Amino acid sequence: MEHNDIWRAIDALAAENGLSASGLARKAGLDPTAFNPSKRTGPDGRARWPSTESLAKILEATNSGIDTFAGLVTGVPTNFRGVVRPARRIPLIGLAQAGSAGYFDDGGYPVGAGWDEISVPEVSDPNAYALEISGESMEPVFRDGDTIIVSPAAPIRRGDRVVVRTRGGEVMAKELLRQSARKIELASLNPAHPNYSFDLADITWMHRIIWASQ
Repeated sequence: MEHNDIWRAIDALAAENGLSASGLARKAGLDPTAFNPSKRTGPDGRARWPSTESLAKILEATNSGIDTFAGLVTGVPTNFRGVVRPARRIPLIGLAQAGSAGYFDDGGYPVGAGWDEISVPEVSDPNAYALEISGESMEPVFRDGDTIIVSPAAPIRRGDRVVVRTRGGEVMAKELLRQSARKIELASLNPAHPNYSFDLADITWMHRIIWASQ
């Protein structure tokens, strides 16, 4: 068992519960930054290990057993009924590329040969895909270099973070403020940027962000 195996398992447990690493820490009553990449090594470059108390709290918060966590440590994720799930790779492109033609079909599913791939914790949606954030327009929620996993099949509720494509071809990551029979209102993740309001007819598709590598 190595240092990276433990942290990978924490990231995988977060993803299994639709959370980022910081979201998992918050759910467990820990400092939201407890599992941030910057906390995984000390100022001297030496590896830092999560405490047994922290591990116990995240297992309790997610109603998971030590056997589940052990499976994630070994790199063989399990679901919460103990059924082994195979490792999975999903398509990845940069968010800035996503508005270009040829990456999505009319239903918003990833298509074409221009995608890269990444290995991820188990995601049940067979059409899930990943986008890499670039720039500062979504700080402080998502930062340059973060990867988000998006699920076309996930139900969307008010307050969810979503990826939206407009009929004009623009793809953006926002928070769903409100959706009516005719309108959709989106909040920018960066408070320095304006919110948006669209007619539903101007939206091609909207998918929920289910995980982020923060």
